Amino acid sequence: MNIADLTAIDVHVHVEQDAHGHLSLDAELLDASAAYFRAGQNRTPTVADIAAHYRERRMAAVVFTVDAGTALGHPALSSEEIADLAAAHPDVLIPFGSVDPLTGAAAVARARRLVAGHGVRGFKLHPSLQGFAPNDPAHYPLYAALEELGVPVLFHTGQTGIGAGLPGGRGIKLRYSDPMLIDDVAADFPGLTVILAHPSVPWQDAAISIATHKANVYIDLSGWSPKYFPPQLVKAAAGRLRDKVLFGSDFPVITPDRWLSDFARLDIGQDARALILKDNAVRVLGLGGDA
Repeated sequence: MNIADLTAIDVHVHVEQDAHGHLSLDAELLDASAAYFRAGQNRTPTVADIAAHYRERRMAAVVFTVDAGTALGHPALSSEEIADLAAAHPDVLIPFGSVDPLTGAAAVARARRLVAGHGVRGFKLHPSLQGFAPNDPAHYPLYAALEELGVPVLFHTGQTGIGAGLPGGRGIKLRYSDPMLIDDVAADFPGLTVILAHPSVPWQDAAISIATHKANVYIDLSGWSPKYFPPQLVKAAAGRLRDKVLFGSDFPVITPDRWLSDFARLDIGQDARALILKDNAVRVLGLGGDA
């Protein structure tokens, strides 16, 4: 990967379909998510599709699935396969893994294998979808392993479009994605890089406070069009958190084109824009030494 040739690094891109046609979620949840985001484009691009999309734009993308097999009773896509397919596109794709925290020691062992055997550069966890409280000590062995491996963990925070509008939200509990639960994790594992994904509505002020307070916590801006960002998030991204904020789209439900078009209209200086769109991600993901 030639960092100098990239215009941006999108740190939040979902793989929703594997090479065999298997989907990451059942049809009801995928449809609810697409309706929530008013997604008109292909909702389930493959890894190869994603690589082509980002290569055309001279961008890199962090790609992952979410392993919520226990909570949803739906087979997860293979993080191993995603990482191996991403390896065929090293110019534009950066693989993250996902493990099911509810599987305990098996999740820890799998995380180690994903890093050592498949080259993943970090992990994606979705507390609401996976049905776990991030600050439950039962999951601390997983965080200890990720801290030891030196890879970041990207936590979903705030509202989710998955299950939105369905009775009971299909049982998905938003409270698990309160960033204050992740504050405990960041405090107890100071060597673990933590990324709070999305504007954390309705807990945006908490996310800003955590990222300001803890050197190991960052915020990605995915999942919302920038024109809907809470004003305090725009102010923080332009100012005191300019070194702690990362570009993310949430592709395929939000395209990088749409996100960047709306981001261009925000009152954020050029220096901060360069940090947000690429430079912060290079540092957080440890890409500086890549060729």
